[in-house]
Amino acid sequence: MQRNWIGRSEGAKVVFRCDETKIDFPVFTTRPDTLFGATFFVLAPEHPDVFALARGTEHERAVHDYVNRSINESADDRGAVEKPKTGVRLGRTVTNPVNGEQIPMFVADYVLMEYGTGAIMAVPAHDERDFAFANAFGLPIRRVIGSEHDELPYTGDGPLTNSGSELDGQGNRDAYGAIVAWLEREGNGHASVSYRLRDWLVSRQRYWGCPIPVVYCERCGVVPVGESELPVQLPEIDDYQPKGRSPLAAAEQWVNTTCPRCGGPGRRETDTMDTFVDSSWYFLRYCDARNDDAAWDRRVLDGWMPVDQYIGGVEHAILHLMYARFFVKALADMELLDVQEPFRALFTQGMILGADGNKMSSSKGNVVAPRPIVDRHGADAARTYILFMGPPDQDAAWSDTGVEGVQRFLARLWRLGDELSADAGPQAGAPHGPQVGARDGPSPGAPQGPPGADPPDDPRDDDLVLVRKAHWAVDKVTGDMTGRFAFNTAIAAIMELVNEVYRHPGADPAARRFATATAASLVFPFAPHLGSEVYERLTGRRVWEEPWPVAEQAMLQAETFELVCQVNGKVRDRVSAPTGAVREQLERLCLDTRGVRTHVDGHEIAKVIVVPDKLVNVVVR
Repeated sequence: MQRNWIGRSEGAKVVFRCDETKIDFPVFTTRPDTLFGATFFVLAPEHPDVFALARGTEHERAVHDYVNRSINESADDRGAVEKPKTGVRLGRTVTNPVNGEQIPMFVADYVLMEYGTGAIMAVPAHDERDFAFANAFGLPIRRVIGSEHDELPYTGDGPLTNSGSELDGQGNRDAYGAIVAWLEREGNGHASVSYRLRDWLVSRQRYWGCPIPVVYCERCGVVPVGESELPVQLPEIDDYQPKGRSPLAAAEQWVNTTCPRCGGPGRRETDTMDTFVDSSWYFLRYCDARNDDAAWDRRVLDGWMPVDQYIGGVEHAILHLMYARFFVKALADMELLDVQEPFRALFTQGMILGADGNKMSSSKGNVVAPRPIVDRHGADAARTYILFMGPPDQDAAWSDTGVEGVQRFLARLWRLGDELSADAGPQAGAPHGPQVGARDGPSPGAPQGPPGADPPDDPRDDDLVLVRKAHWAVDKVTGDMTGRFAFNTAIAAIMELVNEVYRHPGADPAARRFATATAASLVFPFAPHLGSEVYERLTGRRVWEEPWPVAEQAMLQAETFELVCQVNGKVRDRVSAPTGAVREQLERLCLDTRGVRTHVDGHEIAKVIVVPDKLVNVVVR
């Protein structure tokens, strides 16, 4: 994704000249074969020469208004093919270098400053956006690549036409090199490679952000602000809307200052750095936050970096994550760090969509406000439902019925805790023995539960089912949350455990308390209020002060398993078998089943294949 975002394109850089202003406008194009079809020229609204070109023309006011409107739109909206094309004439022309034609100049929002040079040669016959713009403004459309179909725009390959006698008839791809070579000979261009990288680190239009700490002095040039004056504070201003210049430029009392070097008059820089500039290195400061002498001590960071886990939405992959990597690589080149990559592992989370399956947006009216959800169902239900909606790396649509279902599950766990703590009598809350998950390990003998909620010493029948299920849930939740962040399946496992407790109302209360307290401790990361309350009612302890529970392997081993019985590789029956049974016992159980006997009688058994604790395959002939 990052490779595509940066984008490597091979093409040519072509120079178009505005004779009136004596300014050259380089354009990067991957299609120099279409140069003869360029009939107008377009600059991005952010292009630094836009206002200079419009100055003194009848279009000056319209250009200023258009630019101020355009820069408030997102790049995705501006570049959308289906968006109606808008723009304003600049009142100037440039010379097409291949044929000498004067073609009109426009400013239009479908051209983005971050791609190429922020200027394009528009070839409406062979580009969808240029074609739409030409139709909107009544501009010429000249076909220069032929095809069997007359429909325009045509973006495929074919023989050149209307491209000069030396080129007409040649395949456009075959003529590519010849056109670039001609541009180089004439001094009007050359072969080039362009990397598409959106520049969001410095903003010329925003008031907010980090002021760039430099002062411009006519005598000294660009002078950095002294350390004693850092950080430079933003001034208080009433109107921070852009009006053709940075909003900071209007705060003249702040802008006009003295030169830190000579003491003469100076002007502050009015561009600001995007907040991503700070977030591209702030994790380094966290490693050495109490350092009053430097941003960090390199030796301290040697013990902390790289960051163990990065979690972010997919948009971070080509924004914060990528630029954080750039920063770290630059700092490493400056010998301020000893790592080349800031993050050891990446997990990309999905997005919560509106109930209609679309990205939440106030304009679409599908935003789910958290306050009514919390007021009605509680914060625990809202939080747990979001984590239960589906795999965390996939998008999921919000459902009111879904959050209601999670609320019912939490209510069932609460009722169990309330019932079992009341039934426990004076023992409830009294600490008992070693705790599950104690770092020095459980004591020998029967599996131990959380303090005050130990299982029976020798669980059997229903009691054993509950104890095994509790340890299964610990193992399942721990595995799902480790590395994979599969919170949805972890919560589903806790639901299974709660259901199991309800299915065995006649089990020993100690076994039911143990299973319920285990469920409360496991649900705590998702529903911290309810989880901690239920746990404390049953154990008398605060769950956040306890170590994470650890499942006993002996309790994960079921006493029986379902033995698959095959004949010549086809399943013919299934039977319950003791876990760990020897080969002879498994073979006898399989051969005694009705399904296997039906397919074995009358045949010679060639061999019997036994896979312990799994299957038996009888081969007959």
